[in-house]
Amino acid sequence: MKTSKCRIPTLFLFISLAVFAGLLYRFGEHWLHLLLLYLSGAAWARQFVSELPIARTVAARFVAGETADDAINAARTLNAKGISATMDYLGESVTNAAEAAAARDEILRLQDRIHESGVNANVSIKLTQLGLKIDRDTVLENTRQILQRAQQYDNKVRIDMEESGVTDATLNVYRTLRDEYGFGRRVGIVIQAYLFRSEADVRQLVADGAWVRLCKGAYAEPHNVAFADKADTDANYMALTKMMLSAEARQNGVYLGVASHDEAIIRKTIAYAQENNISPHEFEFQMLYGIRRDLQESLVKDGYQVRVYIPYGSAWYPYFMRRLAERPANLWFFISNFFK
Repeated sequence: MKTSKCRIPTLFLFISLAVFAGLLYRFGEHWLHLLLLYLSGAAWARQFVSELPIARTVAARFVAGETADDAINAARTLNAKGISATMDYLGESVTNAAEAAAARDEILRLQDRIHESGVNANVSIKLTQLGLKIDRDTVLENTRQILQRAQQYDNKVRIDMEESGVTDATLNVYRTLRDEYGFGRRVGIVIQAYLFRSEADVRQLVADGAWVRLCKGAYAEPHNVAFADKADTDANYMALTKMMLSAEARQNGVYLGVASHDEAIIRKTIAYAQENNISPHEFEFQMLYGIRRDLQESLVKDGYQVRVYIPYGSAWYPYFMRRLAERPANLWFFISNFFK
């Protein structure tokens, strides 16, 4: 009886949020997107959603589990289908040096497990999880240790891009470490197509011969730094894709990860590659764990390289909410499972 009484306020609040979300979707998908991005960083929403048993159940669609072994098992399943992986230990915006060190140590253990298991995978890291918001020395030292481990195992590390407020700092750390100890062959970076600045950043990365993942962007950004309309982001995405698949870029050693579930973007990329005699082995498509598995497997069957981003860990809430924001269908999947 007590459980039932406690559940009533939660159920009422959840129904209210569902109705509100439905109204937002009715009057504009853009506003629903912004609401979900706001909720991804709201402490009160994190506490509320994290306590819902169904939230963890639905999040399992997008998150492999809480341990490195869960991620390894997910990678093994993907490898069997001809798909490679990149693994992400979830967490961000750390402001405590001990927490940053703990995250570093977990990523080092993950690299050990990848090597021991023999799966085809590398790691992706977020610099704010490793001390970017503490001080430069902390994040450099923690990231340096991860790159040294990658060098030991002849593997690679991708630095994820986060909100625009840390873009310059992220690129600065990337370039500093890229130039150290031969790390240039070990470290890659992510560029977000919805930022106005990305064209200039890509021009420099093309000149550098960088290893780049291009995504659309999944953070709430002000109108003075990012495109608000999907059509503008999509147009910029294709312009940046063509820059990084150009003859100059490939000659410089650029290797592009086209990170998108948008079939129109994927079709245009394939058409551009075919028109310019670009081999399917000179770039790859990248997608998120649990999203468009059918498309992942279809691309592999057509001879294209596919890499899937596998997140794991207990800090799943912000990642989960950004996945809901990307596609309204993900939100309806969450809500319908709650009522089931």
